[in-house]
Amino acid sequence: MALFNIPSSSSLFLKSFPSISSRHSQHPLLLSISCSSKSNSDDTFSDENKTPKRKLSEQSSWEAKDSQGNDYLYRLGKEADNMNIAVGARPGVIDPLFAGNFLGRDSDIVFDYRRKVTRSFEYRQGDYYIAPLFLDKVVCHIVKNYIAHLINAKVPLILGIWGGKGQGKSFQTELVFQAMGIEPVIMSAGELESERAGEPGKLIRERYRTASQVVQNQGKMSCLMINDIDAGLGRFGNTQVTVNNQIVVGTLMNLADNPTRVSVGQDWRQSDVINRIPIIVTGNDLSTIYAPLIRDGRMDKFFWQPTQEDIVNIVHRTYEKDGINRDEVVSIVNTFPNQALDFYGALRSRTYDTSISKWVDDIGGVENLGNKLLKRRKNETLPVFTPPKQTLEALLESGYSLIREQKLIMENKLSKEYMKNMEN
Repeated sequence: MALFNIPSSSSLFLKSFPSISSRHSQHPLLLSISCSSKSNSDDTFSDENKTPKRKLSEQSSWEAKDSQGNDYLYRLGKEADNMNIAVGARPGVIDPLFAGNFLGRDSDIVFDYRRKVTRSFEYRQGDYYIAPLFLDKVVCHIVKNYIAHLINAKVPLILGIWGGKGQGKSFQTELVFQAMGIEPVIMSAGELESERAGEPGKLIRERYRTASQVVQNQGKMSCLMINDIDAGLGRFGNTQVTVNNQIVVGTLMNLADNPTRVSVGQDWRQSDVINRIPIIVTGNDLSTIYAPLIRDGRMDKFFWQPTQEDIVNIVHRTYEKDGINRDEVVSIVNTFPNQALDFYGALRSRTYDTSISKWVDDIGGVENLGNKLLKRRKNETLPVFTPPKQTLEALLESGYSLIREQKLIMENKLSKEYMKNMEN
């Protein structure tokens, strides 16, 4: 037993306060701190005064041992990693006496920050079109995973949505989440690599458990979504495979095989069972992914190629608020065939260029742009920005401009011009 007594230099302090000094003389162990657990012998005495050691209690948890003789509380804390992100000091969850009102109804002031790992779609206002085939596939995958215990068949945990660039895979998926009231956890390919080995794999497991906690604590449906997975895990030519690539692939394979037993570093416990959470990944080419990860038992594949009807409906719903009718949308789509969906969004954005240039002139020109935007007085207002009126002619003109830029990129490979002198 180690004793941390008051040092000799503090004797002057005790002499200055007789009451403390006298109490200390009567109870020499009062200010001593025991750092050991219960002794094997009840007759153990301290070295100085030969008085019996004081125990906290015969049933104190601080002195409890597990079946292996190790410190019980230490082992419990090591095993039980606190993943509770939604309770905190909330009225109705704990005694109102401890919740208080001085911080509002929720006393957990960091609760809102911790929830930012999930995505809500309140900001997305308006009426958008969801392709029926896309809706059916995503909804079916999510529902199958939530009722997997009722289905007498193997249910793949991962849905891989792949297809051409800019075809709205991520956007359509988020529209489905919004329609179903799902609060997902969304990751990008940029989070699948790190300077620390094992960090991305651990991050995936933490995000997966966070989605499980959304289901358990908030009573909302959730899922884990990884955008552009082939950009982070794909093997292109002589691309080097890193340790983190292998760990991420192994983590996803393990999640697909054991969706309710997910470790984030703590010791395994038999009671540590979480909710099964569906995973959705998007990419352009799933053939670049490690083959055992995308096998049918683990991943359900869905190739998304919108039909002409889908493109017209999606673009029309986007242009509808601008007064562009369906026949004009059909004319635009037929004028620029074989273009991705994001082309028609960029086409509309290009029509704003002239109006923005005029607005810059109205606030004093390019020279005063920084001062007007960032350093204006509180009572100083900026000129009203008037968006352009969308017409078929303006949209077609913007489309031709975008097509010219595409052709220039394909025809003028400037990198070859830069390096042509290096070939000799």
